[in-house]
Amino acid sequence: MKRLKFVLPYLVCASTVSAEEAIVFPFDGSFDDATFAVESAIVDKGLVIDYVSHVGEMLNRTGADVGSETQIFKAADIFLFCSAVLSREVMEADPMNIVHCPYGVFVVETEDGIVIGHRDYPDGQMQKVENLLSEIASEAAAN
Repeated sequence: MKRLKFVLPYLVCASTVSAEEAIVFPFDGSFDDATFAVESAIVDKGLVIDYVSHVGEMLNRTGADVGSETQIFKAADIFLFCSAVLSREVMEADPMNIVHCPYGVFVVETEDGIVIGHRDYPDGQMQKVENLLSEIASEAAAN
């Protein structure tokens, strides 16, 4: 597991100043293989994917409309889902943990390669969610 700061469009070391830390796992294969692996890893945990956000397609499609010629991603998808068991547990501990729901695992392809990852969650109860997301991402990356 790598803890990296995620700076668009590049992945750089954790010492770089940026918005939020992401936990990423390199993937050796195609973007389509990576998204299939993530979908399978989520479903294999008994979870239901609520939505797949095609962020890369949206950014590529709208770049010219907002005056940009920069291609941030070759491709990027975010798989959004929840766990009734974990969500109940962390929200019973602190109802404001709702801010972290739904949970997401992303697949990103840049010039530097493909990574599968998720955001870094705060210490405490949310580490249980982070552990689940790391399991999903690392299992998908190993495929």
